[in-house]
Amino acid sequence: MTKLRPGVVSVVLVNYRGAGDTIEALEHLKLVNWPTELLEVVVVENHSGDDSAQRIRDAAPHVKLVVANANLGFAGGSNLGVASSSGEFVAFLNNDAKPDKEWIRAAIAKFGQSESIGAVASKVLDWEGTRVDFIGAAMTWFGMGYKPSTAQPLPGTPDAARDVLFGTGAAMFVRRSVFDQLGGFDERYFMFFEDVDFGWRLNLLGWRFAYVPSSFAFHKHHASMTSFGAFKETYLLERNALFTLYKNLGEESLRTSLPAALLLAVRRAIARGELDSTMLDLRKPGGDSESSLPVAKETLAGVFAIDQFVEYLPSLEKSRASIQASRVVFDRPLWRLFGETDAPSYQEESYLRGYEKIVAAFPVLDPPAAVRVLVITGDPIGAKMAGPAIRAWSIADALASTHDVTLVTLAGLQPVDAPFEVVAVRIGDQKAMGKLEQWADVIVFQGLAMALFDALRKTKKIVVVDIYDPMHLEQLEQGRDLPSAQWGQQVLDATEVLNEQLSRGDFFLCASERQRHFYLGQLAALGRINPANYANDPDLEHLIAVVPFGLSDTPPVHLRSVLKGVVPGISADDKLLLWSGGLYNWFDPKTLIRAVAAISERHGNVRLFFQGTKHPHPGVPEMAIVSESRALAAELGVLDRSVFFNSSWVDYAERQNYLTEADVGVSTHFAHVETTFSFRTRILDYLWAELPMVVTEGDYFAELIAAEKLGIVVPSGDVESLARALERSLFDVDFIREARLNIRRVREDFTWDRVLKPLVDFMLEPRHALDLVAAGSVPSDSLGLLLRPRIRNKKHGFRHDVSLVIRYMRDGGPGVVAKKIQGRLTRR
Repeated sequence: MTKLRPGVVSVVLVNYRGAGDTIEALEHLKLVNWPTELLEVVVVENHSGDDSAQRIRDAAPHVKLVVANANLGFAGGSNLGVASSSGEFVAFLNNDAKPDKEWIRAAIAKFGQSESIGAVASKVLDWEGTRVDFIGAAMTWFGMGYKPSTAQPLPGTPDAARDVLFGTGAAMFVRRSVFDQLGGFDERYFMFFEDVDFGWRLNLLGWRFAYVPSSFAFHKHHASMTSFGAFKETYLLERNALFTLYKNLGEESLRTSLPAALLLAVRRAIARGELDSTMLDLRKPGGDSESSLPVAKETLAGVFAIDQFVEYLPSLEKSRASIQASRVVFDRPLWRLFGETDAPSYQEESYLRGYEKIVAAFPVLDPPAAVRVLVITGDPIGAKMAGPAIRAWSIADALASTHDVTLVTLAGLQPVDAPFEVVAVRIGDQKAMGKLEQWADVIVFQGLAMALFDALRKTKKIVVVDIYDPMHLEQLEQGRDLPSAQWGQQVLDATEVLNEQLSRGDFFLCASERQRHFYLGQLAALGRINPANYANDPDLEHLIAVVPFGLSDTPPVHLRSVLKGVVPGISADDKLLLWSGGLYNWFDPKTLIRAVAAISERHGNVRLFFQGTKHPHPGVPEMAIVSESRALAAELGVLDRSVFFNSSWVDYAERQNYLTEADVGVSTHFAHVETTFSFRTRILDYLWAELPMVVTEGDYFAELIAAEKLGIVVPSGDVESLARALERSLFDVDFIREARLNIRRVREDFTWDRVLKPLVDFMLEPRHALDLVAAGSVPSDSLGLLLRPRIRNKKHGFRHDVSLVIRYMRDGGPGVVAKKIQGRLTRR
């Protein structure tokens, strides 16, 4: 296998009797805004049987030309091209398309936003750029992928980036590692729907297919099948739709959809040939002596397609077994990517009558059953996210592969891509939260949400309370400088908020075994440790579980310089101590600043950078310790010389650049009860980036660091011990090497997929706490929640029609609305 070259994009074009178009496309590729050394162009000459190969070779000697021994179709030709490529990313471009100047750059930038993005779908317009070719993906319930608004005028309002089920093979990008994992395009398709199948399989494996409208191309729309006869295109479309449905749909959904799809395919074949299917009825007079019947090839195309589906069943069955065994995403979470599934795809009157009968008899328009999960955070969601938002996002992301998830922020939402719904609810908007509570089966929340919304306080739904942040202990430190009465009231308020949550929750998440013991005591005081919960669960693991903060299983990558050689006073070869996260009053940065000042007298190249001072939550003011720390650094003469403060907060996606430039991660705090039960999430960033750590004793992570030799633990407030530890962690090469090796081993225990396992397991069979059921305060029928049938909600009626008009108007304008109305009238 060819060794892949990092950062290189390999553009694959397949040529079949279109050398002129191919050469034109190659000329346009020369104009893209992408470094020549990072661009590889592969052209597959797909056995055209003419002089295409020589013409392309003469016109574009710089490209890698691969000549096929037979016509492999788009699927096989593309696979052959990828096999001959060497880029980290593979781009597919139709040979009759031209890319925009920013086509590549915009797509690769999207890959850089998240390692979960496996492919990027480009926006595709007609050659003049006035009409739609591809601005999104949709899937009928019977397996035919389609492109909404195709051939319609370009919508007046810009479309947003979002996840899609598939991209168009005319212009799309895939990580080469993901392409190889999927085995490329399915060559049994030859052409048509191979990109639909590829995208569906990619989503089933948990990868995201991101639509990026700023990465766009133009397409000529040649009628490639005209010379062969339209019936051959029909044959391939009908056959390949059945392939796609059979391979990728889950077991429960397939049992309903496949027989209905086969019935509809027959009805469509009969309608295309304008046949009367009653003509063989015994009661039908005439024609009894005739042994044959004229049948249109359009009819035979559908019948033959079904027969070939049968012929391919043994190999398709193997593919299906492999796909279903390896899938990590259930049908329901993907349903939102299917778009409008109620799309007949053919408008002949008798066919539409049959279509209506089939969708009435089979529940093919109903979403697959799934648990509906509401995840609530009090922090903002966007580019800048603090710990609570990061944790809520990670919980939503982990559950979205198997459940229908909506993430709610109570403090502001910036545009963000996510494989789940993300909404903002204003504090005080009881109606909005009430609707979400009614929708949900399970509610997972952190912070003050229950105290702020009546619907959450009174809910009978299953409630998972995330109490990883002991807010009442936090208030002991945060309110220390307040008047005594106010301080006491804040601690009392936080305690009452937690007591209400602990009294009502069905399942609790804490961050460490220390916290679990602490909360077990509080639960016992509230009467939640009782025979009903204890009888079948003596360890109470089904009541409260340890779910620490997690980290990505993909190590950070340094994409651009942010500190060394960028911030005035921090040189490229300086030794950098990083304080990741925010500065709060319960930390002890002053001892750290004094220690750095002392070291600076012996080492002129030691720098300390405080990464976060202004919290992204608008309701969290800058704490007094920030100004006090700046003042101390200025007093010691090290401000902006050895000690530096960020003026704001680092974007979540940007923090990897800060971590990878650092040499040591630091965290210093005071010895008090908040420290004892805290879980310093910044330490996870240090683990993620393999940074040796220097921390003060007293918390969970200090014990871990000391036991596993991940760094050095020092007494609280001891400047000399801290200075010695910092020097060793910066300059002792053997110590640094050993610490990094140990970190690499230990960090595997903290990846999000591992730490969230107790919650993921609970969500496989969510249920109310047994003591709440025994007390009669919650329903007792929750054990069958996953299998509970939804009330069937057919997509018909005035409200449904209005919602469709709004969507069609948004996507395609008045012309599309008029066409859809005409189609609906024809059906009726």
